[in-house]
Amino acid sequence: MTTAAVTPASLSEAEILRLREDFPILQTQVNGHPLVYLDSGATSQRPFAVLDAERDFATTMNAAVHRGAHTLAGEATEVFEDARSALAGFIGADDDEIVWTSNATEAVNLVAYSLSNASAGRGGPEADRLRLGPGDEIVTTEMEHHANLIPWQELAARTGATLRVIPLDDDGALRLDVAAELIGPRARLVAVTHVSNVLGVINPVEKIVALAREVGALVLLDACQSAPHLPLDVRALDVDFAVLSGHKMLGPTGIGALYGRRELLEIMPPFLTGGSMITTVTTTEAEYLPPPQRFEAGTQKVSQAVALAAAVRYLQNVGMPRIAAHEAELGAHLVDRLSAIDGVRVLGAGIGLPRVGLASFDVTGIHSHDVGQFLDDAGIAVRVGHHCAQPLHRRLGVTASTRISTYLYTTRDEVDAAIDGVARTIDFFRRA
Repeated sequence: MTTAAVTPASLSEAEILRLREDFPILQTQVNGHPLVYLDSGATSQRPFAVLDAERDFATTMNAAVHRGAHTLAGEATEVFEDARSALAGFIGADDDEIVWTSNATEAVNLVAYSLSNASAGRGGPEADRLRLGPGDEIVTTEMEHHANLIPWQELAARTGATLRVIPLDDDGALRLDVAAELIGPRARLVAVTHVSNVLGVINPVEKIVALAREVGALVLLDACQSAPHLPLDVRALDVDFAVLSGHKMLGPTGIGALYGRRELLEIMPPFLTGGSMITTVTTTEAEYLPPPQRFEAGTQKVSQAVALAAAVRYLQNVGMPRIAAHEAELGAHLVDRLSAIDGVRVLGAGIGLPRVGLASFDVTGIHSHDVGQFLDDAGIAVRVGHHCAQPLHRRLGVTASTRISTYLYTTRDEVDAAIDGVARTIDFFRRA
């Protein structure tokens, strides 16, 4: 007998209000109004647990990790590695498959430059499978954040490989029929976002991975907009690499991570070189530590990693399935109400795919900066511009958009306040 899947319960209004007490910035005012923060897709806010974790590390055990033999250094190293373990467990990886970076952009570049170094003959014969050259192809999509596009442009330029781009249909959905053609025998790497930072849609990663597996291509997943909002299991998704940023998931800035399959990290040549990632050094050559330390040159982001671990535990305590359910409700509400306003076009609204609590829109005759400024005057923080996704905006026929993005601490009343503000904006400019 089969059992029907149980939809996780969303967060109740009372639970959200209780959670909001953990975020001191949400108690502030902007321009004389209570802050309505709807820009979590860019940077999320931090609860006391995260702020306290970083401060406690700095005041009780601040020391360099993996270096000193004294007690403080040992304690710092232990909590640093505990943080790695916490993040690994959060995304379904092993501890030694997590590499600390400054942000997701650095993580993508780490992979791109490591492949460049392998292509230049570094890494020995084990790295042969990573080498790119003329005739090889890198495949990405038309909806990518610039951080998951430009590094591949540069890798193609350095190696002579060709960059191919999966296009979108008129509603902003990936053209999977074209993807099946582009991810062919010459494809060596496929780089795709899990959730679009403009459209909010959850891409069919499993289908993209299946196409890549048929031809032996590697897959890198941009999880910046999924790790904070959805249950994420890199093993279940069967990706080879995944990148994320701490500041989008209740953590501090200056910390991100790369997940890489152990067998790949073991054959990848390093990107940054220097101290802390070596075993033996002479004046003419060096031998490198095994991963992940091989990719962590120099003084590490210790207090930030500790704070990110606190953020991970906070999210786990709330429950990622419940956060996802809450955001799915807000996302649907966003699209429904925005689409009902005359003159508003929600980007990607008609594709009928699952989404997180994020939507971008264009207002006929009004620049997104003007919309954002009008809302900001009322204390409502949203994102305006091209959101580091110019090719996507160009494909959809706009130069910029206004983006509303929610999180676990966002209430429906806040979403309604922003949508009502959009309607007032349109009325104001029409009258003007």
